[in-house]
Amino acid sequence: MRTATYFFIFLNLSLALFEEPAVYPLPFLVTSLVEVLCLLVFFGRLTHFAKVTPRNMFWKDTKNICIMVAILLSLTDLAIYGVLRIYGVKSIRWSRIVRPIFLINFAESRQIRRAFRSIRNTMPEITYVFLLFMFSLLMFSLMALKLFGERNLQTAEGLPYFKNYLEIVFDLYVLVTTANSPDVMMPAFEFSSWYALFFIAFVIVNTYIFMSLFLAVVYNNYKKHLKVVFGGGNCD
Repeated sequence: MRTATYFFIFLNLSLALFEEPAVYPLPFLVTSLVEVLCLLVFFGRLTHFAKVTPRNMFWKDTKNICIMVAILLSLTDLAIYGVLRIYGVKSIRWSRIVRPIFLINFAESRQIRRAFRSIRNTMPEITYVFLLFMFSLLMFSLMALKLFGERNLQTAEGLPYFKNYLEIVFDLYVLVTTANSPDVMMPAFEFSSWYALFFIAFVIVNTYIFMSLFLAVVYNNYKKHLKVVFGGGNCD
């Protein structure tokens, strides 16, 4: 049962590769039939679990409710998408986002739920570090707007350089990952080499300090909650 459940969960998640927009597109009829088959298996698994579980316990279990709601949402979305497709109306399969619910909420996925619970419990404790990082990013973006916005600089593509505040926030956020380094700083550097100090300060503060701090907080808190979940005997 466990192997079959995991197989159909994997098959259901894999449909994203074959549904429009797809990496390897298949006809809608094929993907819809496979999805209906998976949903029937999930419903059968849930029905079997209901047969061996006291009714009051079954309906009090949030996991069972989540699976039932996910099945209903998936079937509803599939039906609506199919009808709109018949009439030539383009739409989006919004129910794709509920598919991981099957992976998390079946009884066989106890270890995944424990890890997920640890991540959930870790989130509030890293919020303060994340807010500090965002404050730093927003302040550096404001300084960049004041430093470069009025100098009529242009990128290599001939576009205005650091004129829009939200675009600056995004560019500097990408710079934290160093994915656009050194391209993002070249127009300012060509105008004056002293402007490199701004980007050096930004990388030191946000990439080396905040990202290291963020990683340490995430790791320590996740490990702490993981020990509580696995060591506390919680089998939910």
